[in-house]
Amino acid sequence: MKNKVLVVDDEKEIRDLLEIYLLNEGYDVIKAENGIEALNILDREDIQLMILDIMMPGIDGIEVCRKIREKLDIPILMLSAKSEDMDKIQGIMTGADDYMTKPFNPLELTVRVKSLLRRAYYFNNKSKNNKDIITIENLNIDKSKHKVTVGESEISLTSREFDILYLLASNKGRVFSTEEIFEKVWKEQYYQSNNTVMVHISRIREKIENHIDDKIIHTVWGVGYKVEK
Repeated sequence: MKNKVLVVDDEKEIRDLLEIYLLNEGYDVIKAENGIEALNILDREDIQLMILDIMMPGIDGIEVCRKIREKLDIPILMLSAKSEDMDKIQGIMTGADDYMTKPFNPLELTVRVKSLLRRAYYFNNKSKNNKDIITIENLNIDKSKHKVTVGESEISLTSREFDILYLLASNKGRVFSTEEIFEKVWKEQYYQSNNTVMVHISRIREKIENHIDDKIIHTVWGVGYKVEK
């Protein structure tokens, strides 16, 4: 899928010039001539990057950037006829990722666009991958690999043991009853006098505490179990 770039500038010549270069690089381009139009576009379009002029009538680029950062984290490249350092600092402090002064070289701008999109793609994917990894002190629980490690040492857990540990660790502070754990992990209805969960938690503790001194799974007497760190 092509990356969609929103070009916001009150000068038609600049909008059209940027469109030519960006289309040539394979991007989809949407154009807006003011801040209000740009914000409306962002509400209905999936934009991957914005090129935003600072000096515009009505809502200027600084205010537009501020409003965008309240809800979106897309890369923003600011354009301005101003070249003073304080203008650049204000743009960056508001949430812009890069800054170019008019007149600019369109080829340099496309290179910067590529760089910003590449960086955004890297960090977004890194963030998504990290959602599957839970760290408690030096214990790492990797859901995608179904793997638990302490430093370089891997702790060998059965599938059920891993699922119990991940359930508790991904809901830190929440107490799960024995019945809840059984029904979420085994996906079966819990029945009375079933000590299966207790046995599994005892085994998890034994395996983990061979590598870590601190207790990871805590018992809340009369209620259930939790991971609180």
